[in-house]
Amino acid sequence: MPLVTAAVVGPETPPPIDLPEVGYASVTYIDPAGNRWPMTDLAADWYTLAEGVSGLGAAPYTLTSDAHPRGGARLRHVQPQPRSIVWPVLVKGADHMVFTANWRALATAFTRTLRLGSDGSRTAGVLEVARPDGTRRTIEVYYSQGWDGQGRTATGITWDSAVLTLWCEDPYWVDSQAVVVHREYGVGADFLVPYPTVSSSQVLGATTVTNPGDVDVWPTWTITGPASLITFTRADTGDAFTLDPSDPDIGHGALLAGEQVTIRTDPVQVRYQDGSNWVAGLDFPDAVLWSLPPGTTDVTFQLDGAGAGSAVDMTFNPKYETA
Repeated sequence: MPLVTAAVVGPETPPPIDLPEVGYASVTYIDPAGNRWPMTDLAADWYTLAEGVSGLGAAPYTLTSDAHPRGGARLRHVQPQPRSIVWPVLVKGADHMVFTANWRALATAFTRTLRLGSDGSRTAGVLEVARPDGTRRTIEVYYSQGWDGQGRTATGITWDSAVLTLWCEDPYWVDSQAVVVHREYGVGADFLVPYPTVSSSQVLGATTVTNPGDVDVWPTWTITGPASLITFTRADTGDAFTLDPSDPDIGHGALLAGEQVTIRTDPVQVRYQDGSNWVAGLDFPDAVLWSLPPGTTDVTFQLDGAGAGSAVDMTFNPKYETA
């Protein structure tokens, strides 16, 4: 059986084509094993059939409303729903055995998203849409159905096509470039000694964070000690959460210089640098691990017991309605 060698591992980007709901873009499928399958290279042995592609636009929503006594209704709740992407693919080969190898390899690349790993979880594949300016947006996908040939005369010998349905549990497109907000402890300096000077602007405290995306994002925080108490507050809502490294259920004590703890807000997870679970140190039930809405938001990073080396890194990937 011929070996399939066209799947590549690396940053290679196929040529762009004109896609419905997207425009001029290059698309790559990344399977759970990390192999990159170019989807828009018309010179390759497989490529996307642009006619028939759908599901790349704005996310689907379910609206809940209440009847209004004077007629009509009032919108009460909006719930984003999983997205389905229809993705037609043409597969070919120089002869029947090459075609068969390509067909089988691509089928495995998509359907392996449904297989359980050694940890009992499934790993999604990723559709990556790259624009000519170098920006990239991705969405995680699971194979749903459609890897079937046409079953017509002459198909299945050296070529055939399949119309896949890919299911996305998160309907939003994610920017591949993360936004990182870094703040560190600034050592005070005498303005006049030895000459007029100011301290670094990268200090802990009030700051403004910009989310350039279309929807709320849930950031990850990495805190570097020293710090005895950690509090993050969103100014517009007053939502806040506090992590106490000295909580009896943790038993660690204040973070020492260079020690790190990472807080994820969705799903909630708190991990010390050795992997131990520190979620008990959050001030539940009062803690609200808040999200960042689109636009600018005033927030406060507060580290009690901060000193030289204390720092906070807030990281998130913007999310968008469309590719």
